[in-house]
Parts: sequence; structure tokens; C-alpha cells
Amino acid sequence: MLMDGAFHSGESLGEQLGVSRAAVWKRIKGLSKYAIDVESVKGKGYRIPGGLSLLSREEVLRHAGANEGALTLDIKTETGSTNVDALYAARVRLDQPYAVLAEYQSSGKGRRGRVWHSPFASSIYLSLAMQFSDGAARLEGLSLAVGVAVAELLRREGIQGVSLKWPNDVLVNGAKLGGVLIELTGDFDADCRAVIGVGLNGALPSSLSVDQPVIDLYELLGVRVDRNRWAGLLLKELISMLDLFSRQGFAPFRSRWQSVDGLKGENVTVYQGDVATSGVALGVTDRGALLVETACNQIVEFHGGEVTVRKVV
Repeated sequence: MLMDGAFHSGESLGEQLGVSRAAVWKRIKGLSKYAIDVESVKGKGYRIPGGLSLLSREEVLRHAGANEGALTLDIKTETGSTNVDALYAARVRLDQPYAVLAEYQSSGKGRRGRVWHSPFASSIYLSLAMQFSDGAARLEGLSLAVGVAVAELLRREGIQGVSLKWPNDVLVNGAKLGGVLIELTGDFDADCRAVIGVGLNGALPSSLSVDQPVIDLYELLGVRVDRNRWAGLLLKELISMLDLFSRQGFAPFRSRWQSVDGLKGENVTVYQGDVATSGVALGVTDRGALLVETACNQIVEFHGGEVTVRKVV
């Protein structure tokens, strides 16, 4: 009822729900669990500023240019994690790509066990499971190729200042707009399934507290975006990217990555467990490894780790 962004009185909401105004107030307070901003104005009632864009299977598939014969799409109102849902579906062989979207995640996952904040109907929470026949060893650089697909979509939609931070962050003007999380199941050198998780900030609520600079599509574009359109375009971009990646790996994406590489030329420190290596980031290899030139002029390849940019005085 509140998704239109207009004011609705407690009395009118109560009449439609068949409950008292006090019960409406209690339910409004309960929305804080889902990080939904609800404005309350005496004499006007309640509203969600800007409204909400709820997901529709038909609309997402339309914008993706796909149908149920080529893509299985599951949309959940609430789930723990779309990646977990996709991993569950990928336990057996997949005859076609399987995608899951959610309005709200209670346990959204980032890299290395971090929490991915997932307010209700505010952003894109998408996981796509795909079958690969050549084993997990051939999937090096997949996270980077996904980042390229996301970055190129953003650029086509008119967003400037897009960059990628190795291995999985999507940035705009240095603030985090989205992230990628790849999880694998199956055999190292035979049939395996990859689950590609992509989170993209749509319109973050003011109550959300995050320990790093973040930005969302609402701030960048000045309007609340149609989440069905963005989810569909993202799916279309990912499926196209995966067709090329499954045949040629990361190599054809390397130059495209370099064009949006947010670390190249920066002084960085790479952390792998208790080991920290500092130097200048030089880009990535054909397999997606990060190249860092250390102070002793040694070039080191990193296939995993956490990267921070060092400020040089």
C-alpha cells in the first residue's frame, strides 16, 4: 500500500487491513527490521519517500530478453542469501542457467564472511548459477569478468567515474556501488557449477550504517530506478559475458578490465592471512591475477587476498 510513495493515513490503512490504527502503527514500527524508511507526518499519515519498486518475474525476463525455456528465474520476498539458494539449486546438474532475486536478504554474504546489507526492495540482490564442463580450474578470473560486465552496463546507462577494485568491488568516484561473490561446487577438473552473486545498491535507506564510503543508483541518477529493468539488464549482460568466458576464459576481458582498473599505478598492500606485501599495482594477468611491483623491483602475482590503497606521504 505504501509502495506508491504517497501519504496514507493510519485510518485508511487500518480500514483496508481490517485492523485498528494502533495496530497499523505497530506494523509500521515493525518495518524497521527490513531497513525501510517510513516517514510519519501528523495530519497526513505515513509514506515511504520515493516509494518502492517491487520485483516481477515477467518484467525481469522481459528486460533480460529471455524466457523460461532459456533461464529459470526465482524471485523471493525474503531469504537468507540468494547465493545459498543458488548453491542449493546447483547441487545437481543444471540444464539451463538458474537465477534467484530477492526483495530482502537476512544473511546476505560478502567476501570472506562479511555481511552484505540488504534492505527491503532497495537494491539488486542477484545470484546466477551456471554449469561448466571443464572444471573449477578453468574459472580463474571469473569474478573480474563479472565486474567488467557490470561496469560496462553502468557506463551504457550514463554513469561516469566507474572503476573496479580487484578482485570484486564496483566503485563510482571511489565509493562502493556494488560487489561480486563467486562460489563453486562440483569437481576441480570436471563438471562444476559456479554461483555468481552480484549486489548493486539501488536506493539505500538513510538509517543504514556502513563502515566504508558507499553510493547508490538513486544518488547517481536522481531517481529511484526500476529494479525489474536493472535486474533484467544485468542478467542479460551476465549471460552474454558467460558465453564468451566459457569458451575463452578471462583473456578476452583483460583489456576491458584494464580500462576500468581502479588500482593500476596505486601504492597498495595485499594481505594474505598474516602476510602483507606492499608495492605498486600494475594491472592483471590473462588469468586475472593481480600484479604488484615491490620495492625491490620484484613483480609478484596474487590470485587471492585483500587489497588496500596506501597513502604515500
